[in-house]
Amino acid sequence: MSTNAKDSPYTKDNPCSAVITDNYVLNRQGSAKETRHIVVDFSKQDLRYKAGDSLGVFATNRPEEVEEILRCLGATGEELVAPPALKLPAPQALRDVLFSKLALAGPTRKMIETMAAKATAPDQKARLSQLLEPDSKEALAAFLAERHFVDLLIEFSSARLTAQEFVDHQRRLMPRLYSIASSPRVHPTEIHLTVAAVRYETNGRDRVGVCSSFLADRVRLRETSIPVFVSNSHFGPPEDGSKDCIMIGPGTGIAPFRAFLQDRVETGATGRNWLFFGDQKCATDFLYEAEWRAYLERGQLTRLDTAFSRDQPEKIYVQDRMRESAGELWQWLQGGAYFFVCGDAKRMAKDVDQALHEIAASEGGMPPASAVDFVKQLKKDRRYQRDVY
Repeated sequence: MSTNAKDSPYTKDNPCSAVITDNYVLNRQGSAKETRHIVVDFSKQDLRYKAGDSLGVFATNRPEEVEEILRCLGATGEELVAPPALKLPAPQALRDVLFSKLALAGPTRKMIETMAAKATAPDQKARLSQLLEPDSKEALAAFLAERHFVDLLIEFSSARLTAQEFVDHQRRLMPRLYSIASSPRVHPTEIHLTVAAVRYETNGRDRVGVCSSFLADRVRLRETSIPVFVSNSHFGPPEDGSKDCIMIGPGTGIAPFRAFLQDRVETGATGRNWLFFGDQKCATDFLYEAEWRAYLERGQLTRLDTAFSRDQPEKIYVQDRMRESAGELWQWLQGGAYFFVCGDAKRMAKDVDQALHEIAASEGGMPPASAVDFVKQLKKDRRYQRDVY
């Protein structure tokens, strides 16, 4: 089977149907996290991918959330609606579009404006009007950040919206992208995912990540049909197998590097592999530990540096481990190594980037401006690649 994903007939607009054949928690008992290994089987479809690609998954909303919205609207669910966000050829049943086509989170100012105009209870109308005052922009943003659409229907129950008025304010439910944790050279008819189940609370209500909870809780093994597609990426191991790889992947950011290692071992790549992994606790959160140990023992993983932030009084992260090994890391880069980062864009990736600049300056004896130029050149040469989210 070809591993060129560009040849696949399936796209975001034309996904294929797959099933999940395995789904288990990677964390050990006692962990504060719930990270799952998901195996997606597409043996009956001509889906293709390569190491470094992502899988797009179309999820559905929780049925109980849909039913609660219908109760608040006083709707049966059979009402025909045409949400502007969907551009449907013909109206569809309200329940169906709420279940699989529209996002139930992310209300905007426009929704508050509509409810303010429709509210009949004086206290509710006053509260809505207060949120819309010119000097209340920050308060409105904070208010909306804590709420889904159903919260507004409950809190401002006197604002009676029709089914169409309600869906006029909703965004399309978008597919979620997950870094693929397997190589097609090893798993030609499967895609493995490393998924953190998102569960949290806002405004006194339990919330979940739409797609992560869909995969973790609602998909029935070998039964539920899931629309999926491969998102092609320029992120991937070097074509020249003699090149060394430095991989920084804390938490679920480890996913593509599992694919990288599988791919490089299968192709007989001679370049060295250095992996940095971090999470909360070694005893409970060392994702795929047995696999990394086996790679080390066979000499296929040259070096493994870990940073478990909660295992000591002072938190340690992957960027700290980079600095501890600054000299050797610089030698690898000087020897032509590729540098990869996957994971959290807001903090981790920025901190790793800062550490890389510091190492270039200190170990390379460069002034800050030259270190910036060095890192820019790494990116230009495709030797510094990031898959962040």
